Amino acid sequence: MNRETKGMLIGFIGILIFSLTLPVSKIAVVSFDPYFIAFGRASLAGLVALAYLSYNHISLPSKSDLAKFAVIAMGVVFGFPIFTTVAMKEGSSSHGAVILGMMPLATTVIGVIRFKERPSVGFWFVSMLGAGLVMIYALLKSSGSFTYIDSLLVLGGICACVGYVEGGELSRRMNPRAVISWALAISLPINIVATYFTFSSAYWDVGAVAWTSFVYLSLFPMYLGFFFWYEGLAIGGIARVSQVQLIQPFCTLLASSLLLGDHLTAMNLVFAFLVVSTVILSKRMLVKRSH
Repeated sequence: MNRETKGMLIGFIGILIFSLTLPVSKIAVVSFDPYFIAFGRASLAGLVALAYLSYNHISLPSKSDLAKFAVIAMGVVFGFPIFTTVAMKEGSSSHGAVILGMMPLATTVIGVIRFKERPSVGFWFVSMLGAGLVMIYALLKSSGSFTYIDSLLVLGGICACVGYVEGGELSRRMNPRAVISWALAISLPINIVATYFTFSSAYWDVGAVAWTSFVYLSLFPMYLGFFFWYEGLAIGGIARVSQVQLIQPFCTLLASSLLLGDHLTAMNLVFAFLVVSTVILSKRMLVKRSH
């Protein structure tokens, strides 16, 4: 198995974990304020990350890397959780899933600009084809309209892509688990203060389902998913592995069907098949990486 294939497979595990974020957030916002969810999940994940760093005696990051960790934190610790959780207060996770289908192309573009990866013309064509399919699907599902909720989701997706690219590149020379751990640990003071001010004593009585959803969001998409995602990006390259994200909307649709009772349609399945086909095609296209 070559490095690119290995990176895509490892990254896919991360995508499976991330794919539950929207439907589980939809469950959580019934009982919690979306800002409490966003800051609270980052606080819990940050405490676990701090324990991980201490237990493994991982040394402090260099001063030159602090700016990189700040960018990662702004993207995946603050930006994506806040925008998408607020969007789930009124929007549906199924609709959100397809709007976030623009993320693979956005990740590739940011990676090319930031780190000079050089995808071939064929790779760009297949990437845009995959993104275009997801966008067509989104427009068909929403009768051609673009809403305030869509804007929040797009902003959240762009934030995530910035954090993905910076973290994936940093993971080429650092342990991927340390990368996300330090991003969470560095931002922990802000998250703890924000969690305190957004917490309500009424939350203690919201029930097991709500708290289970909160804990899942904290430990898995906020933390453990990045163990696999950053390692996959580091091994297989940002442009190549980011295409695995094209499958995420359809994993989210399946999760929404199981957890929320959303109905899968023939259109869902047809577009899922077409998008997965573009991922397979992208694997055959040349991508040159800087060293």
